Amino acid sequence: MDLLEVGTKVKEKALEIGFDEVAVGVTATESVMVKFANSEPSVVQNWSTIEVGVYVTKGQRILGTSAPVSSLEDAYRILEKLYAMHHRLPPSMLYAPLPEPGKSAVLQGLVDKKLIESIRDPSGISEAIVEAANRYRIDYFAGMLQISHDRKALVTSKGAEMQEESTYLKMYIRAFAGEGSGQWSLGTRRLDMRRVEEVAETAADFAFRSRVQEEVQPGRYNILLSPMVAGNLFNYIADMALAHSVLMGSSIFMNNQPGDRVASEALTIEDAPHLAELPGSTSFDDEGIPTYNKPIIEKGVLKTLLHNTKTASKFGAKTTGNAGLVFPRLWALNVRPGDYKFEELLSEMKNGLIVTNNWYTRLQNYVEGIFSTITRDAIFIVKDGDIVGAARKLRIADSFPRMLQNIVAVGDTPYDMYWWEVETPTRTPYILVRDLGTSKHTA
Repeated sequence: MDLLEVGTKVKEKALEIGFDEVAVGVTATESVMVKFANSEPSVVQNWSTIEVGVYVTKGQRILGTSAPVSSLEDAYRILEKLYAMHHRLPPSMLYAPLPEPGKSAVLQGLVDKKLIESIRDPSGISEAIVEAANRYRIDYFAGMLQISHDRKALVTSKGAEMQEESTYLKMYIRAFAGEGSGQWSLGTRRLDMRRVEEVAETAADFAFRSRVQEEVQPGRYNILLSPMVAGNLFNYIADMALAHSVLMGSSIFMNNQPGDRVASEALTIEDAPHLAELPGSTSFDDEGIPTYNKPIIEKGVLKTLLHNTKTASKFGAKTTGNAGLVFPRLWALNVRPGDYKFEELLSEMKNGLIVTNNWYTRLQNYVEGIFSTITRDAIFIVKDGDIVGAARKLRIADSFPRMLQNIVAVGDTPYDMYWWEVETPTRTPYILVRDLGTSKHTA
């Protein structure tokens, strides 16, 4: 049974049970994951899943869930459980009718047949990763490679019947040498072996160059954020531009309006569902509305919050084609490159640190954007525009509004980041921030 047929049957069942409106998303995924340990592939896992997501309303009450299913009966049971609980809910303050579907442009380049073939046999890619990492004098490396082939369909009670097919590769490699370690990642819809090898080479290079480390005193530094770090932090900031984040009081943009200056003029961040090379790219959202690229922040100015039809109705705005199952969502992020080559970023920095990776980003105050994040892997010390050594672990502790205002330069070369600390695939260059606060990290 094809996915549109599955979606249609689930929609019809929901209406038969008694729901007023229905949107059904069906996604079939075939994947392979290769895990690396001790510098070699250690585990290879293959799996196939079919997941059904349903959005239903009854008397302006909103319910939604998604789950893997093995049969139509599984999906029907989900609907029956939702119907049994709908009367316990009050009508939603965000209710708005499902929209009429729009006509979506078909995105080109979402499928790479070489990736589909690699799901059956990823050994060629795995061997290239091992060979590339071992071009450097490292002790060992670990990491993960995942390749997936997705087919999705959307059916709604307003007449939407849409489907799309895509592939993606997601990987990270972490290498170790002496005291040092380095990590890099990649997310892409197309197989380019040169880029795959560059992930392993970059991680190994960082590890080797940080193998001898020294303490640096906490304080304020000019910090060059690698695409790994920028991708993580910009994920948090873009999440705050989702309209429901503002409604729920978890956004630095609560007191801003489109047109307000919120960042340095050097910064432009876009929600980019039509950037076909990035995982997350798609031609339609979960309400059947066509997607399009749009700036969230453009040259430092807040341009828009991201909406589905419900939040758009609440804000007196228009949907931006960012509907998820219930709430608005990001698709993919694009940070527009600047004019600075890497060596020019170091010259502009003069003295400071290059932070190549981070994790455990936490918000102490969402409205003020007060955050901290722990540096992970190589930190390079820069003096007079030259890299002179490597530092031990620190914690970055500052606020997002201050960080955004203090961006002084943006690199000219973008990188496509996608791993567990960059959940929304993000294309970003290196970002230079002036006077970013740090504190001592204690394990």
